[in-house]
Amino acid sequence: MKKKLLIACIALTLGLTSSNAQILYFPPLSSTAPWDSVSPASLGWCLNQIDTLYDYLQLQDTKGFIVLKNGKIVLEKYFGTFTKDSLWYWASAGKTITSFLIGKAQEENYLSITDTSSTYLGMGWTNCTSTQENKIKIRNQLTMTSGLDDAVPDNHCTIDTCLNYLADAGTRWAYHNAPYTLLESVLTNATGAPINTYTLTKLKIKTGMTGAWAFVDYDNIFYSKVRSMARFGLLMQNNCIWNSDTLLYDTAYINQMTNTSQGLNLSYGYLWWLNGKSSYMAPASQIVFPGSFAPAAPSDMFAGIGKNGQIVSVSKSLDLVVVRMGNQTTSGEVPTQLCNSIWEKLNAVMCSVTSTDEINLNKKTISIFPNPASTDININAPSGESFQIEIRNSFGQTILKDQNKNRIDISNLKNGLYLISVIQGQHGYTHKIMKQ
Repeated sequence: MKKKLLIACIALTLGLTSSNAQILYFPPLSSTAPWDSVSPASLGWCLNQIDTLYDYLQLQDTKGFIVLKNGKIVLEKYFGTFTKDSLWYWASAGKTITSFLIGKAQEENYLSITDTSSTYLGMGWTNCTSTQENKIKIRNQLTMTSGLDDAVPDNHCTIDTCLNYLADAGTRWAYHNAPYTLLESVLTNATGAPINTYTLTKLKIKTGMTGAWAFVDYDNIFYSKVRSMARFGLLMQNNCIWNSDTLLYDTAYINQMTNTSQGLNLSYGYLWWLNGKSSYMAPASQIVFPGSFAPAAPSDMFAGIGKNGQIVSVSKSLDLVVVRMGNQTTSGEVPTQLCNSIWEKLNAVMCSVTSTDEINLNKKTISIFPNPASTDININAPSGESFQIEIRNSFGQTILKDQNKNRIDISNLKNGLYLISVIQGQHGYTHKIMKQ
């Protein structure tokens, strides 16, 4: 009974139930139709922290920002003259659309990601020997493991003389834009349809997304609105199913897309960045950094991240989609730090921040404080009554368990959002706390 109660409390707090698919909201396909919203107050979020989040976003030259909870808009903010109808570029966050389209083309038997890239690009698309070139497969383009030299003067250059051998495909991870960009030619030659046409029929019509691909120098970049990026995030949150319409049936590909795709950079899937891994690599570096690239975010979070801070971030455990568009000229090709900082500010918004959180448990009052906390959490419970404490991370994993402790040391926990469960006999309560 105790275990069932604890699970129910956790599910309620996270907004997860066995019928999650039934409560997930999808906006109408028409971009002019109303999109349902839910108030931050109704979720128990801290209203006094929202302006702090918005001030930070404005300081970072953000254009538009949106947060979805179970598909409904909780936060939406535009800065300056930018509006919900303004177009903006996705930069490398658009790579995630290409990943979806390649999966769809494979499902429709136009290609296989195990095919050599030269099958669709023709022999001599690189400056390698034929033996070296034939080792490069579509999967290597999806996973940034082509082995081509990313240290050329312009690693966006797709001309054959820019695509030089450095290592055998699959043996080296490097964030190299040119092999990725050439996936468009792979897709077009395989399907016989221009990328804008294929995107329209397989994605935009099905989800209500708007936007289009356009070339800027060597790069083919997707332009759309903030809400269109949010629609794509919602599709990915629901495993490529829009409402009752399955856009991609290949669950194996979907799982591979948003999970570690190779053993070199554990935090990279098929053009998606993955949080919660034991290490990660960054563009223009061969250093393997320990830990997650966004420790403030949920460990199950995955994201499309592009130059100047174009971000679509998804957490299934929290039922959240977070989108940011704008400028941040010093952020580099993949501004993971900006992604992490946004989650830090969002954690403060999502947590009920009070000096003392009082819980009425079995008609007795228990106090948990402070919240947020940095080193210790204090629990004031009725004297002489036994109680159990469990702390879980946002992925639902138990990371701390104790009994009858009035002070819990959390100094070794990473910053972020946690759930604390206090259980007495047949009664239990789960509450959000934030470590900062």
